[in-house]
Amino acid sequence: MSGWDEGAVFYSDQAQFPRGDPDHGSVTRHSALRKFKEFIRGFTGLKGDFPYREMLVHNSNYLPVAMEDLDSFDAELSDKIRKLPADYLPLFETAAAEVLASLRLKVDGQTEDSVTEEVQVLLSSKENPISMRSLGAEYISKLVKISGITIAASRTKAKATYVTLMCRNCKNVKSIPCRPGLGGAIVPRSCDHVAQPGEEPCPVDPWIMVPDKSKYVDQQTLKLQENPEDVPTGELPRNTLLSLDRHLVQTIVPGTRLTIMGIYSIYQASGSAVQKGAVAVRQPYIRVVGIDQDHDTNSGGLSSFTVDEKKEFLEFAQRRDSYARICSMIAPSIFGHDNVKKAIACLLFGGSRKKLPDGVRLRGDINVLLLGDPSTAKSQFLKFVEKTAPIAVYTSGKGSSAAGLTASVIRDSSSREFYLEGGAMVLADGGVVCIDEFDKMRVEDRVAIHEAMEQQTISIAKAGITTVLNSRTSVLAAANPPSGRYDDLKSAQDNIDLQTTILSRFDLIFIVKDVRKYDQDKLIASHIIKVHAGAGMATKESDVSDKDNWLKRFIQYCRMFCKPRLSDAAASMLQNKYLEIRQKIRQQAHEAGAAAPIPITVRQLEAIIRISESLAKMRLSSEATEEHVAEALRLFNVSTMDAARSGISEPTDEMRKEIQQVETQIRRRMGIGSIMSERRLIDELTRMGMSESIIRRALLTMHQRDELEYKRERRIIVRKA
Repeated sequence: MSGWDEGAVFYSDQAQFPRGDPDHGSVTRHSALRKFKEFIRGFTGLKGDFPYREMLVHNSNYLPVAMEDLDSFDAELSDKIRKLPADYLPLFETAAAEVLASLRLKVDGQTEDSVTEEVQVLLSSKENPISMRSLGAEYISKLVKISGITIAASRTKAKATYVTLMCRNCKNVKSIPCRPGLGGAIVPRSCDHVAQPGEEPCPVDPWIMVPDKSKYVDQQTLKLQENPEDVPTGELPRNTLLSLDRHLVQTIVPGTRLTIMGIYSIYQASGSAVQKGAVAVRQPYIRVVGIDQDHDTNSGGLSSFTVDEKKEFLEFAQRRDSYARICSMIAPSIFGHDNVKKAIACLLFGGSRKKLPDGVRLRGDINVLLLGDPSTAKSQFLKFVEKTAPIAVYTSGKGSSAAGLTASVIRDSSSREFYLEGGAMVLADGGVVCIDEFDKMRVEDRVAIHEAMEQQTISIAKAGITTVLNSRTSVLAAANPPSGRYDDLKSAQDNIDLQTTILSRFDLIFIVKDVRKYDQDKLIASHIIKVHAGAGMATKESDVSDKDNWLKRFIQYCRMFCKPRLSDAAASMLQNKYLEIRQKIRQQAHEAGAAAPIPITVRQLEAIIRISESLAKMRLSSEATEEHVAEALRLFNVSTMDAARSGISEPTDEMRKEIQQVETQIRRRMGIGSIMSERRLIDELTRMGMSESIIRRALLTMHQRDELEYKRERRIIVRKA
């Protein structure tokens, strides 16, 4: 559709408020206007006050109206607004403006010369939103309520409400109204000036538009996409165009979750190749008449809880074994990994978000990294979290770019202007982002999520667009060590081949090893066989889905209504323990002569606080006690601290002598510049009675000193010095 600035004049065959329409029934324009005025002036709230009259006096620009109030006041009028909103809403706004003028007349004693001030009526409703997929032709021109997430917002434009036209022949000036939304104006074909004798009569279509004399309002278009959790598996998410005007303009940034009331309208799209020649084909869009932002990011989707549910949740939280029961519900198909399950439970519930007096925000979301051998159910954990978290986005490291994770700037094909589209971290605002194959991501893409993980914002400066988007998400990442599996002969630094900057942002880092023990293998094998054997039973399947749904609701309830804080005793205990941990790490670094592979910083102290709060949240407790801190410290010890201590241990004096002997033998066998297979060298030295682990450690130390170099996937050794 062309803009008014291009000087195009629109024609329309749609008259506003047609007469004798059976849809209008007994309600006429005059009676509707009178009833709307009565509603604003005389509707009484629960406290016996007049809410709409008071709102209008305090804020004269717009008037929020609940459809339920209109229903109770006059059901027929409410029905008309639902069925014919384009006709009745302008009447409602006129009524509001007239009531405001009369109220001002009484209060200030002003003269009522003309109603110049416009009032925008914003509608809201408690009914359930309908799915974006079910919006069809039967909803056109009706009031609809849908929810979704904004993925793009255009620049603000000026839309004419009244166009001033001038006759090019007789200079007669005429002002005509425009249809709201993306619609045009109804322009008369001829000038109504009566030609005097001797004057030339005005031709057909004599009008020239006078842009400076026309009346305008602000207008903006948004792109609303289905919520990620509402998209059916295997389908692409649908999106729809929204048109906002006046006071709704520039209130929404991409990544915001919205529930909107609007009029499902149509417009003629210009310039698209498909539409050329297709006169009857129109593009749908929604003219927004009310916005409800989900301010609490955790309230996505299932926010209304029944009294029975609340009672059940409170009873469950009071039980002594509630923590153990929640952990047993986390990925029940996976055998063992109890500490990982407890960490994932903490991640799902999250800590408390805080805002300091100076405006600094502290995150409450917990980030967890699972690093280790293949086939240790890391991806299964990620898939379970995607299914259980109220809001979740799953992505794989290799298939994710920096723009796909954060935000991308896209050029609109019709208007040629740039707009911003949010990526996975923005779409999962208030939920969890699961990143599989974290180690396979390119370094520059991984750097893009540094800010999102700690500051929980994404700063964009692309194509002249400079903005900050919210990404208040937890990150659950799974990665393999560089060699594919965890190598005990290497140091922790070599096994965890990630930068310190990203490691410090993870609250819990688990090293998941595939330990080969006969008893454990037997238990795992029998568990997996049971899972596969009982997979097809319908009753069990429905039980599992009910359990998952219950857990999802419980997580949501806890996140919405419980914001725990540390008790004084727990805070002092945590402070002493943190100082102790720092002392140990410093001592360890001094003895080893190298810094710890995983830094223990203030971020880790904050991590323990967040974990303590999430444990208190599971119990719906407003205070995190010493018991919660003790469990948080235990989890931290078995994860991040173990990872920091893992890898190669310090050799004894006896081992050092053996390593030196092996190094001498390697130098004898390999001259400088010579090439040899690693397997052959190890076989030759083991035949001499040396142990393979000592030979591998000797090769590792020589490689670290740059005496040896590995080639062809570590199969060939080259002696350098």
